This record gives sequence, structure tokens and C-alpha cells, in this order.
Amino acid sequence: MEENTPAFNKEIISLRTHIDHIDSQILSLLAQRQAQVEKVVKLKKKHYIPVYHPAREEDLISKLRTQAEKANLDPDFMEDLYRVILRQSRIKQTDQMEHKGVRPNAKILIIGGAGQMGRFFASLFQKSGYEVRILTKEGWNKATELCKNIDLCILSVPIEKTENIIEQIVPFLDPKTLLVDLTSVKSEPLKKMLESHPGPVTGFHPLFGSTTTSLDKQIIVVTPGRHSDRCQWLVEQLTLWGAVIVQSSAEEHDEIMGFVQALRHFASFSFGQFLYEKHARIEDTLEFSSPIYRLELGMVGRLFAQDASLYSEIIFATKERRRLLKDYIASLSSHLEMLETNDKQLFIEKFDRIAQWFGPFSEQAMRESTFLIDKLIERF
Repeated sequence: MEENTPAFNKEIISLRTHIDHIDSQILSLLAQRQAQVEKVVKLKKKHYIPVYHPAREEDLISKLRTQAEKANLDPDFMEDLYRVILRQSRIKQTDQMEHKGVRPNAKILIIGGAGQMGRFFASLFQKSGYEVRILTKEGWNKATELCKNIDLCILSVPIEKTENIIEQIVPFLDPKTLLVDLTSVKSEPLKKMLESHPGPVTGFHPLFGSTTTSLDKQIIVVTPGRHSDRCQWLVEQLTLWGAVIVQSSAEEHDEIMGFVQALRHFASFSFGQFLYEKHARIEDTLEFSSPIYRLELGMVGRLFAQDASLYSEIIFATKERRRLLKDYIASLSSHLEMLETNDKQLFIEKFDRIAQWFGPFSEQAMRESTFLIDKLIERF
């Protein structure tokens, strides 16, 4: 390669200086944007308006893509850039909203508050000015004192202990206290709370892990129980913190979670077990892997990096879930004859039938997975 000429060096310096100046302008504009966001936060806090406004964000992205095309810029690049900016803005707003309480004088008791999920919610309530009390399994001798004048009791305990804990705590609760559970199974806990507690009752299921640091766009399923009007302040508080609330009956929730959680986790477990039994050399497979294989293997590996007892509770939680998983195993076994007879045509027929059933979602899945793959390629 030839050395840079004096003429080149002279021209490149002025161009780079101009680029540096533009970068400074961009940073200045981002700072100005953030200053306006601060004003928006104050207004939202004043009027108890949620951080996340999906229609506003999508409308903005659509406009920016159109403007990018007119400016001869890549619309996908512009969308990626602004998704990052908008997320950072939401996180900043959410962090400040954590200091705004819908009912700041309310007293909160979290049973299991020493666990990861319990600590997460305790931190959110404390930042918003609530008085938070924690009841652990060693502190039941203080239950009377801890339950005095509380407005909300949250159960953040393992699934198999939830119903027993409900029986234990209800005698200490005022009939006006709002009772909530956070378990990933809703029908039986909700039924137990309704039978045991005469006051307001509702079920929550946070659809995120204990490593979450913000409620920004995190989904929480709410299953109504009794006196929904007296539970509304809690829903508003979660929304104010940035959560997306999905209303569902307990029965609908449990049926869907059978597929979303139990089946997905069990399928990952089965894949991991098979790799283990075949002594697959994971490091070697990664050397030859496509990004989609790495992504799929990453989800399997993620499962085995976590607590086995937690996943056993989710997978074995109900007889309906166990029945679903047995149906899944039977479905896999039904393919044995196709493999034995090398019946490619049967495979194609089944494939096409299933593809038709997936319908438009397949295109959506292609777009979303391509986005994730591109991000994975950038990272590795």
C-alpha cells in the first residue's frame, strides 16, 4: 500500500475536522433532546401518565423511516438508531418514575421479600416512597407486627408453597388489605386467596427473570379476583414504572403458559439432555455454527445456567402441564416411522401443512429472528 500523500493528508484533515464538528452537533442535539425528555417526565409524573406510549413511538419510527428515505439514508439504520435512543429515554423516564408513588402513604408487606423477585419489587416500592416490610420464613413470630395497618400483601414465594403461605398469612390480614401473588400459575393460588381472604384479591405474573433491572416494557399478567376497583392503584403504579399490563383470566393464563413456559423450557431441557447423552462437543459445534444455531443453543445454555428447582416448579406445576408435555413426547415419537422409511415426501407434506397453519406469523418470525441474528453477528 502506498503511503498517504501530503495532498491526501491535507484534504482528509479538513474532512475529519468537519465530521468531528458534526458529531459534536449530534451530541449537543441529543443533550437538548434529553432536556426536553426531562420536562416530559415532570409532566407525566404530575398527571400519573405511563412512560411507555407504544402508538407515539411507532408513529415516530414510521415518520423517521420516511424522512430517512427522502434523505437517501438507510431506513433500517435510522430505525435501529432511534430504537436505542427511545429505549434509553424510556429507561431514564422509568428511573425517575420509580420515585413517584400512586399511593405513597401505603404500607407494603412482601412475603419472600428476601428472594430475588421479592427484592426487586421491594426496591421499586421503596424508591417510590412506600413503607416496605419483609416477612421471611424465619420471621413468622413477627407476623402480627408486620401485618399491622398494611395496605398491600404480596406473596413472592415458590409455587408449591403458595397455598400454604396464603393459609398462614390471612389470619393476620385486615379484611381491607389487598392480597396479591406473583406465581407463574394462577388458577389454584387465585382460588385459594378468594376462599381465604374476604378483601380485595388479584393475581400477578411478572413475565421476566430476576435479573431484570427495570420494568421498561416488561409484561405483567394481571388476573382479576375480587374488588378490582380497589386493586387499580397497584396496576397504575406498575404502569407508571413502565410495565405493560396484560389482563387475563386465571384459566386462560395457565393454558397459554403451558405452551409459553412449560413446553418451551421442557423442549430446551430435552435438547440439552440429548446433547449431553451424545457427548456433543459444544465448543466444536460453535466453530461450525450458523448464527441461528448459536442463538438456539444460547437459549438452551441459558436454561442450564439457572436454578433447576425454579424450572422444575414451572414445568411440573400442574397435571395439565404434565399432560401437555406427555402429548409433546408422543408427537415426537410419531415421527419415528417417517425416519425409519426415509419418507421425505411425508415430511414435506407435514411441513407445508404446518407452514400454512402458522400463516402470516412466519413472516413476522423471519423479520424478528433476522434482526436478532444481525445483532448476534455484530456482537460475535
